[in-house]
Amino acid sequence: MSTLKELCAGLPLDPLPNPRPRDEDVPHAPVRTPNLTPQEQRQALENALRYFPSTSHPVLAPEFALELQQYGHIYMYRFRPSIEMRAYPISEYPCESQQAAAIMHMVMNNLDPCVAQFPHELVTYGGNGQIFSNWAQFLLMMHYLSIMTEEQTLVMYSGHPMGLFPSHSNAPRVIVTNGMVIPNYSSREMYEKLFALGVTMYGQMTAGSYCYIGPQGIVHGTTLTVLNAGRKYLGVNNLQGKVFVTAGLGGMSGAQAKAAVIAGCIGVIAEISREAIEKRHKQGWLMEMTDNLDKCVARIKQAKKHGTVLSLGYHGNVVDLWEKLADEYDKTGDLLVDLGSDQTSCHNPFLGGYYPVQVTYDEARELMHKDPTHFKNLVQESLCRHVSAINRLSERGMYFWDYGNAFLLEASRAGADVMKDGATSDTEFRYPSYVQHIMGDIFSLGFGPFRWVCTSGEAEDLERTDEIAATVSEAIVKTGVSENVKQQYNDNIKWIREAGKHQMVVGSQARILYSDQEGRTAIALAFNKAVAEKALKGPVVISRDHHDVSGTDSPFRETSNIYDGSQFCADMAVQNCIGDSFRGATWVALHNGGGVGWGEVINGGFGLVLDGSDEAAARAKSMLAWDVSNGVARRCWSGNDNARQAINEAMKQNNKLKVTVPHKVEDTAILDCAFKS
Repeated sequence: MSTLKELCAGLPLDPLPNPRPRDEDVPHAPVRTPNLTPQEQRQALENALRYFPSTSHPVLAPEFALELQQYGHIYMYRFRPSIEMRAYPISEYPCESQQAAAIMHMVMNNLDPCVAQFPHELVTYGGNGQIFSNWAQFLLMMHYLSIMTEEQTLVMYSGHPMGLFPSHSNAPRVIVTNGMVIPNYSSREMYEKLFALGVTMYGQMTAGSYCYIGPQGIVHGTTLTVLNAGRKYLGVNNLQGKVFVTAGLGGMSGAQAKAAVIAGCIGVIAEISREAIEKRHKQGWLMEMTDNLDKCVARIKQAKKHGTVLSLGYHGNVVDLWEKLADEYDKTGDLLVDLGSDQTSCHNPFLGGYYPVQVTYDEARELMHKDPTHFKNLVQESLCRHVSAINRLSERGMYFWDYGNAFLLEASRAGADVMKDGATSDTEFRYPSYVQHIMGDIFSLGFGPFRWVCTSGEAEDLERTDEIAATVSEAIVKTGVSENVKQQYNDNIKWIREAGKHQMVVGSQARILYSDQEGRTAIALAFNKAVAEKALKGPVVISRDHHDVSGTDSPFRETSNIYDGSQFCADMAVQNCIGDSFRGATWVALHNGGGVGWGEVINGGFGLVLDGSDEAAARAKSMLAWDVSNGVARRCWSGNDNARQAINEAMKQNNKLKVTVPHKVEDTAILDCAFKS
């Protein structure tokens, strides 16, 4: 399987490829501990073997059984292709449908070693965000996509290609579901078992829907978050000399170093994995690194004194860093950190998402497998120490926020002091969430992470789309928009005008831009026109992060600003996926789990291929209108004033849009009187 043609030929069975032992020169996912019974182990093995004819079972059965025993999952390393895994230009894929070729481009990008966190285990990011459960699934999907016509739809069940089914040209080419476990069984323990059995999968957000574009996606969000935190908490627009301390340089968290530099501050990022920190340093995303706390503190002081823009990586445990900074204040009275957050994978704290400070990195990886109960206790003790150090600095003037990675949620479960004084529910923390408190309630305004990929693979196409997006956005501002909407547009215009300077492309030629319904639609139509006029060398795929206006129901993050009690309901994300599917999306995806963890969130995403046709333009107009207005309407109905204003404006512009706008209880005393009477 050294060419794309061979890759798309299906499972290689006669002969079988030679065994491929794990390559220990690349980072690997932590060993899983599913605690399967002997009968469940047999079931997992039988499930894996059903991809292959019985003639190959005598060879594969002992091999797969050994993988299950050694790694807690059957990845089928033997079938990992030898071809360089990357997003090839769309024209190079053998296919019957250009839409299918675009999906192949996106799938391979998600497994590019430059993009994926643990590519050999098919983990794109987040420690356990799978794109497939095993390599047989990948090969089968690529085969199906290569023979698919535009009268067929490929159905994907948690990484498993069910097959091609009769459809029509306006239907999605692929329908993806991940982790759709019945609610009463959607526990972490059950997930480990079901994943080991090979029957479900944690797709994170954009991993399992083939839309991840590398850490660039969160560079933009983190940049805006840090800038807005400076405005809100420090009262400054210029962050020169200000220090932002956080953790995580693996997967999407690797974006933090780049974001700190773009925001113009001093970013200090702790990372426990030497592989991860060295990867970001080699990529140029991290300017400096040290494993010495005294040197780290000295470098912070020097950078503050001279106003140096800096990204400094500390190779070590973030708890040690926070405690060192707190101790430094106690000794000298010098507050060395202004802003703080965390991007460890706390949605997955007991399987490599968070490393306890009491043991070394290598000891932790061994302990989480050999004694998971003890490891869990260590993680929770470490979280308590982590929060304690943050609290000490917060009391002295540092501003900390939750970055939606379930840090405060898991810390509260560990018994850490994170609850708000006088809290009336277990969702009220002493520190804000970046979504509703720092980003300015952007989702209620309809703004969110719109993104696109130039499938030609040409950097020139990306440059042209950057210019198109900036020009279109500037034109919208000139027509007149409200002040809060204008600030969002201006921040994003500045971002897109400077994006090319910061060399953020990792993998596919992709870009992200926060925009609203009007902006997304106008940009998409302009891209489609450019493809039609041959100003671009290939089609453009548009998508978004699921972390968006209507893509995700997550009570501790995206829908944390829903105050009518429905923040635990997932109608919005499900309706979003269903609605996108018949309004023109090329593919749609619906997942259990996301940035805050399994069982904590339902999220949906889409991809849409702009090929220059009139049909593509019509799909974009119809689908993008729904994809945004669905979430704005939901927030309007929950009583959000920004959303109420936004949906009223949308209805004025579109006479086909009719939303029931709720009435407000102006005199709340009526509520008390009603019960008294």
